[in-house]
Amino acid sequence: MSARDQLLVVIDPVARRTDGESVRIAKDVLGAGAAVRICLPDGPEDFTKALARRGARRLVVVGDDRALLRAVGSLHRERELAGCGLSVVPVGAARTLALARALGVPAGAVAAARAVLEGAERRLDLLVDDSDGVVLGDLRIPPVATGAGLLGPAEAPAAAGVSVSGVGAGGGDGHAWLRSCQSFVRTLAARPSRAGAGAQVPARLRVEADGVTLVDLDEPVEDVRVSEVYGGLAQVEVRRAGPGSGPGSGAGALRVRARTVTVSGPDFRYRADAAVGGPVRRRTWTVRPLAWGLTLPR
Repeated sequence: MSARDQLLVVIDPVARRTDGESVRIAKDVLGAGAAVRICLPDGPEDFTKALARRGARRLVVVGDDRALLRAVGSLHRERELAGCGLSVVPVGAARTLALARALGVPAGAVAAARAVLEGAERRLDLLVDDSDGVVLGDLRIPPVATGAGLLGPAEAPAAAGVSVSGVGAGGGDGHAWLRSCQSFVRTLAARPSRAGAGAQVPARLRVEADGVTLVDLDEPVEDVRVSEVYGGLAQVEVRRAGPGSGPGSGAGALRVRARTVTVSGPDFRYRADAAVGGPVRRRTWTVRPLAWGLTLPR
């Protein structure tokens, strides 16, 4: 039996909890067409260990976009991505499967499992940053979201513009007032801000594409987007702030294709696919041509 007919099927725990029926269907279809070894990791650490034990078997990930990203990221950090063909059966809530759909993976457990068995490997470019992070879809600076969705619990009160440190140091009445104040702060932090629902606050960033400065720190920008990575280059779009350059206007936008993109300036966060990174003061992303292989329908 060839290595192509031997599969290591790693089933993400989130997929098992979210849609056990689709997981069962995928297992049945794959098992009917190949020699299958099933792995059920309990968490990210077990997931990574399972990838390392694949041997000569083809790797199949059953899960959502985060599971796919975890697999690609782990293989890249181990420097095994180039020689490891990857297949995926998307299982999860619809909103968590957008990346797999964009890459061309069929929707539905049956169609995706059949593509694993009957499809062909397609080599794809990869966007890699200087901390060994990977991007399969879009990169956005600053992260696009509403309200406090991008913030950790410790950051939410600061985002609401109210500080509660040192409040209520008096006595019992002070504690009651403190609880009221904290409740008010939590309410403010949970509400989507007008800035989050509309325009981003302009940022002071230096954006360089292949060593050429597109915008410098003296020119505020509303949005930086890196996407459409193919042919060894990425589409870089910088939307500058200024008169007539509001969100959706298309004005003040610079678009180039480049192999490397460097962003620097005051601490900034970025959204790479579904994950938010930072804050950092400098980060470089580089396109790695044909760096990984994904099984897709012929």
